[in-house]
Order: sequence, then C-alpha cells, then structure tokens
Amino acid sequence: MIDLYTFRTPNGRKASIALEELGLPYTVKVVDLTRGEQLKPEFLAINPNNKIPAIVDHEEPGGRPLTLFESGAILLYLAEKAGALLPTDARGKAEVTQWLMFQMGGVGPMLGQLNFFGHFSPKKDAFAIERFQTEARRLLGVLDRHLSSRDYLAGAYSIADIATYPALVTARGFFPELFQTLGHVPQWMHRVGSRPAVQRGMTIP
Repeated sequence: MIDLYTFRTPNGRKASIALEELGLPYTVKVVDLTRGEQLKPEFLAINPNNKIPAIVDHEEPGGRPLTLFESGAILLYLAEKAGALLPTDARGKAEVTQWLMFQMGGVGPMLGQLNFFGHFSPKKDAFAIERFQTEARRLLGVLDRHLSSRDYLAGAYSIADIATYPALVTARGFFPELFQTLGHVPQWMHRVGSRPAVQRGMTIP
C-alpha cells in the first residue's frame, strides 16, 4: 500500500493520476495547505521541503518503507515500479524524461507563477504578469508545435503527459485567452482528459 500525501493542486494531481492509471493501491492523506499542515513536524519528516505531493511506499522490498517527494521523482518511481507509462529502452525513456523535465523546469513553474501573480496575489504586479504571460505563451507554443505531429508528448501516452496536463487545465481556467490561438494543445488536452483514470485522479482529494 502507498500513502499519498496531497492536496488539490496541479502538482498533487500528477501523483493521483499516475496512481489511478497504474492501478497501484493507495491511501489518500490530505495535507491542507490552507491550514499550514505542510509545516507540521510529522509532514516535514516525510518531506523536508514542505511541499506536496509526497508518498510512502510500505511495500518496498526489504521491509523499510520508501519515502519520496518531488512530483517528477514520484512519477518516475511509480512508472518503474509498475512497469508502465515509461519505456524501458534508452531512447524511449530519454524522450519521456526530457518532456517530463520540460514540465518540471518550465511549464509547471512558469504557469504557476502566472496563476499566482495574475489570479491569487492581492497586489497585481503588471510587470510580473506580463513577464510570465510572455513565457507561458512561448512554452505553450513549443507544446503546440510539438503536438502537431504526434498524439502525445513522447509518442505514446506516458508520465510526461500526466505531469503536464493538470498544469494546463488550471492555467486554461484562469487565462483562457492564452489557449485561443492554439490548435493542437486543446486537442491533446481533450485526448488526455477523456481518460477515465485521469478524470478520477483530477478529483483527488
């Protein structure tokens, strides 16, 4: 059994979607970020970086539970554990990993900053909003051009798609105008979002 420590954010939904897709048994442990539960000593013992998601795998061989944080690391671990959503050949694995890192280092942080400054921040900083909108458009353009020749980011459906989808759903909800000129990203979002496991994962917690 895997314990999933999560909350209703794009990063948290990466892990729940992966667990649903892979069919791995898990228990949801809600970490309420609005109440500062991520700063409690018991959670810091699991993730010293006080972020969600985090997992504890109680079935790891050797009898010692495996504790893991950082959503990208969790996706790689779960895919390798289940033997799915990540190719085993070097070329295929490298392609999935590069698009996973593209999300981790670009899409996730930049769209997250845009969401904060453009939607959640009590003070609207025009310079910050413009900066992150510009970068968001660039990143979405990269995705749109890439998806013009394939159904999924690395050819076949993988953890790269799982990582990217929740961030784009949230950004489209706040800034739909960024998606109006895109042709292939919305089709990909419909393709991924139509999967039953994705739909289940997006509701957790």
